Amino acid sequence: MMTNEMILVVGLGVLALIFLMGILARMYRKAGPNEALIVYGFRGPRVIKGHGTVIFPMVENCRELSLELMSFDVAPQQDLYTKQGVAVTVEAVAQIKVRSDQASILTAAEQFLTKTPPQREGLIRLVMEGHLRGIIGQLTVEQIVKEPEMVGERMRATCAEDMSKMGLEVISFTIKEVRDKNDYIANMGKPDVARIKRDAEMATADAERDTAIKRATALRESAVAKAQADQERVIAETASATRQAEAQRDLEIKKAEYAEQSRRQQATADKAYELQTNVMLQQVTAEQVKVQQVEKEGQIKVQEAEIMRHEKELIATVLKGAEIERQRIENLASAEKSRLTTEAEGRASAIRSQGEAEASIIFQKGEAEAKAMNVKAEAYQQWNQAAVVDKLLTNMADVVRAMAEPLSKVDHITIVSTGNDDAAGAHKITGDMTRIAAQVPALFEALSGMDIKQLMSNVQAIKKPANGEAAK
Repeated sequence: MMTNEMILVVGLGVLALIFLMGILARMYRKAGPNEALIVYGFRGPRVIKGHGTVIFPMVENCRELSLELMSFDVAPQQDLYTKQGVAVTVEAVAQIKVRSDQASILTAAEQFLTKTPPQREGLIRLVMEGHLRGIIGQLTVEQIVKEPEMVGERMRATCAEDMSKMGLEVISFTIKEVRDKNDYIANMGKPDVARIKRDAEMATADAERDTAIKRATALRESAVAKAQADQERVIAETASATRQAEAQRDLEIKKAEYAEQSRRQQATADKAYELQTNVMLQQVTAEQVKVQQVEKEGQIKVQEAEIMRHEKELIATVLKGAEIERQRIENLASAEKSRLTTEAEGRASAIRSQGEAEASIIFQKGEAEAKAMNVKAEAYQQWNQAAVVDKLLTNMADVVRAMAEPLSKVDHITIVSTGNDDAAGAHKITGDMTRIAAQVPALFEALSGMDIKQLMSNVQAIKKPANGEAAK
């Protein structure tokens, strides 16, 4: 129940607020930039332009006054007479607006606030047509036709005071058309037209002449310029080709340099890479060597430890036995040495005794041979020629035996005999032996220098010794 009452109260409050806002909105009037709001009432007349104001109902009221530009034609229906008395018809266009100050706006409001735009333009047009008539009467046709700006300036200057009294200002006044019924304006320009036409024709001829001259000059200059341009073009093309060739050459050189530099850098990079690789390999190898050295040092330490352990073990287990064995071997060697020394001394003593005995025997034998040789020499001193011959003949058999010694090396002899005399068969062998033996005397004579025949001739003397020496 309470809730419904509250909703009702709130709704009534909202409606009252909306109503109040609507009243305030209706009381607040705004003026656009193209208009002025004329407020009048208990606070007196005032102008609102470009903003808003509150209009109290029943005690104040307001009206809008347009400030926009008014454009309309100023064309008097009657002819206007110029200073020469020529009747002309003039049509112009005028732009009028209300001035922007508050006093002018209030003035314009006093005169035009309740009038419609056509009524307002009609009043203004009447004023301006009157002034235009007066200005046209002061000017000639030529001035009106040839100087429309001057007419517009005079019109603005003349109308300014009257327009200001109405709160208006003339923005522009432009003569649109000037005509007459007697063709005064049309004939006014004919001399000038003829003169202008003549001048135009002369100017045309001069221009054509000048044009022809200039054309010829231009053609000549064009030909010269073209030739020069061709020459310059050829020079430029040659220079361009030269520059292109130079540029191409420079490009090739640059390419070659860049390629060489690239190859050099590539080679440097490859070499650096190779060097770096070698350095890394050396480092790896060095590390491997260090690792191997460390492993070897470890192995050596292990081996040294093993050797020390083995040495200690040998010392503990073998050395004692070896020491005992060494002492035993030394004792055995000492005993063997003593034995060998004794045996050597015994053999040396025996050899020495044997040598002494053999030396004594040799000495005695030599002494005996020497004595025998002495006896033999003494006997040879007493030998005669017969004894020598006997000795030679006795030893001749040995000589023959020595010469026939090669035949004794023959294993067997096969005799193939085809003859039938003493030079064939076994007779041949004995004959050869005989001939070998027959050579002995010649050999004897060659060796001794004595003649066998002479010796044999002296055999008789040997047979007859004088005092019995043959018995010896």
